[in-house]
Amino acid sequence: METLERIIAEHPFFHGLDKDFIALMVSCASNVRFEAGTYILKEGDPANTFYLIREGKVAVEVFAPQHKPIIVATLSVGEILGWSWLLPPFQWKFHARAVDDVRAIALDGKCLRTKCEENHDLGYEVLKRFVQIMEQRLEATRLQLIDVYAVKR
Repeated sequence: METLERIIAEHPFFHGLDKDFIALMVSCASNVRFEAGTYILKEGDPANTFYLIREGKVAVEVFAPQHKPIIVATLSVGEILGWSWLLPPFQWKFHARAVDDVRAIALDGKCLRTKCEENHDLGYEVLKRFVQIMEQRLEATRLQLIDVYAVKR
């Protein structure tokens, strides 16, 4: 049977996480769906959630005046969407749009921040995992910038 506990425990982001911590995560989690074309989050809006993508693709976009949205990343099954819930002022820095129908687990950021404050071991585990995601995304962005702006000889 598919339960939130099993889904979270088997998600790559939470691989190897202590079962007691998984139970704390489940208490902040819910299933969500987004239809293709729907904006899941928008820059400047309150960041209260992060998502474990279970199905579908999500385009992470930035907007520049008088330009079409620029896709800076495309996320899919097994990936995490959103880390702005971790850092004050808890506002999204990007837009994220469902490219096709998306199923995800939403984790309530306020709930999780509270649990991390109460249990610093949990907080440390969550932070270590998010720092790895941030590093991977920054490296991907660096490579994109090199590709776009490298001097061609």
